[in-house]
Amino acid sequence: MELEERTAGDVTIVTVKGDITLNKGGDAMLKDKVQSLIQQGQKQILVDLNGVSYVDSAGLGELVQAYATTKNKGGALKLVNVTKRLKDLLVVTKLLTVFDTFDDEASALASFKA
Repeated sequence: MELEERTAGDVTIVTVKGDITLNKGGDAMLKDKVQSLIQQGQKQILVDLNGVSYVDSAGLGELVQAYATTKNKGGALKLVNVTKRLKDLLVVTKLLTVFDTFDDEASALASFKA
């Protein structure tokens, strides 16, 4: 898994490429990245999942942990470009009610201002 970071106004966008799984060795990368951003004072985080082809249960747990960490620090973590496969997984696990998900970056960024 690879992570790229950029900013758009007050929002930090983290682009994820590759699988979010336990056995690919990237299991704590996203959580660590989010914790690092929060320590730097970034509280509005958008995770772009366009480059993610597969998420296992450990990867899903990592997304939940990143969300909880951000929320506990008074921030917001939202998802954009969620693949159909991941959206189906979020529906089955009822996590779609937890995460704010968006189909495009513009509407996701606008939601932080609302």
